[in-house]
Amino acid sequence: MTSLSDLPHFIIISAEFITGITVNGFLIIINCIEFIQSRKLTPVQLLLTCIGMSRFGLQMLLMVQIVFTVFFPLYYKENIYGAVIIFIWIFFSSTSLWFATCLSIFYCLKISGFTQSYFLWLKFRISKLMPWLLLGSLLASLSLAAVSIEVDFPKTDHDALRNATLRMTTLKMKPINEVLFVNLALIFPLAVFVMCTFMILISLYKHTHRMQKGRGFRNANMEVHLNALRTVVSFLFFFLSYFAAFMANAAFTIPYKSQRYFVVKDIMGIYPSGHSVVIILSNSKLQKPFRRLLCLRKNQ
Repeated sequence: MTSLSDLPHFIIISAEFITGITVNGFLIIINCIEFIQSRKLTPVQLLLTCIGMSRFGLQMLLMVQIVFTVFFPLYYKENIYGAVIIFIWIFFSSTSLWFATCLSIFYCLKISGFTQSYFLWLKFRISKLMPWLLLGSLLASLSLAAVSIEVDFPKTDHDALRNATLRMTTLKMKPINEVLFVNLALIFPLAVFVMCTFMILISLYKHTHRMQKGRGFRNANMEVHLNALRTVVSFLFFFLSYFAAFMANAAFTIPYKSQRYFVVKDIMGIYPSGHSVVIILSNSKLQKPFRRLLCLRKNQ
């Protein structure tokens, strides 16, 4: 039985879904067109394609979950929810976070002005290392998803679902959930992401301090730093919000179809759409074709 209190969450997820499918589909299509035309992709284009594909899959899965949860909750718990859904969910979540971390590394190395030898070594080799970073992210995500479905995650009490109102149904849980512990491995990309953001902030501060001793006004390099910082801080917000919601969901402590359950899903849906919107708006090469796509071409 569908509750009226569930419908606002369905509308929110639907809006996030439409936005996410549009922007991530755009990232995939625009880079596929580039590949067809030039027969190659730059490392950043390859990275954006991988990000778009992972977000596209994640957004589809979240939408399927919310549709069945709102309109067909019993069917979802009895016939759909299981090891396959767990595998797909964790795989797309992990790849999306890992690929975002790769993008933050790329931004940090290309924009930051540190002169340490190891930093310069990475800076000049990041383009060649990017395919390997993406491959490593993919393998790490596959491993994480495979291990997650091997551990004993909570099962649904179908009798409770049949005999109680679905809004208040809770899952049987163990005091310690192995799936949550397995996915704590994602703290590593989170730490790298935060470190890259912090390094860009330090680089911006040093550059600003040097300018104050010089001419005292912003130059093109300063604008690049500020734009990159705004972009990375936005990335960090979306990254942290999804990571927190993902871990709360992986703990299996939130009652199924409760208001907290839907709020967590709402937060999770923001990341694959909002993060990709920021990517497009912060990239001058993507802004123009995206405006044409949305019929928002600026008046010349």
